[in-house]
Amino acid sequence: MFDFLDKYDVLGAFWTTVQLTLLSAVGSLVWGTLLAAMRVGPVPLMRGFGTAYVNIVRNIPLTVIILFSSLGLSQTLGITLGAEDFKVQGFRLAVLGLIVYTSAFVCEAIRSGINTVPVGQAEAARAIGLSFTQVLGLVVLPQAFRAAIGPLTNVLIALTKNTTVAAAIGVAEAAFLMKSMIENEAQLLTISAVIAFGFVCLTLPTGLILGWVGKKVAVKR
Repeated sequence: MFDFLDKYDVLGAFWTTVQLTLLSAVGSLVWGTLLAAMRVGPVPLMRGFGTAYVNIVRNIPLTVIILFSSLGLSQTLGITLGAEDFKVQGFRLAVLGLIVYTSAFVCEAIRSGINTVPVGQAEAARAIGLSFTQVLGLVVLPQAFRAAIGPLTNVLIALTKNTTVAAAIGVAEAAFLMKSMIENEAQLLTISAVIAFGFVCLTLPTGLILGWVGKKVAVKR
């Protein structure tokens, strides 16, 4: 029943999915944190940019962003992100597209964590002479991250599943392999079950572990 799987690199495809998820998660966390800082910052121009970015990007389908990163940036503008090989170039552009899209949701998750920090703490920090950056980095964000682990976990799980969109620009991850297998084999249910099981193996432990971490580090108020 599963003999046909020997002809395909299933583990390699899921390893590509894991790489897409991890690299995009790190990039989204960095860019999403900066966007959240802009949204709560004292400079109106930065607040406006952060608000506009989040409201625009999260309402654009991910497929459009991924296709733009390939057709718009690469083929039209010639931006290859330093990659000469077509497969590497597609992988890097997919990571960029996923970061652009996911960071909007990371920003909102972190902002929800920032809202749980009592205003009095920030006012007390400013009263002793700390700058906005110091207040945010030393007082607010450490507590905000602890409060936002739950929402960030949901974003990470959604990101893992969203990596399947990278197949649209030829990145050889799990969904791309599934498409190839369906075209060549007549076992649709078996193929679907294998790919679905693979994603459950990736997302279920992530949710359980981060859910446990979230409870452990939650700020008691």
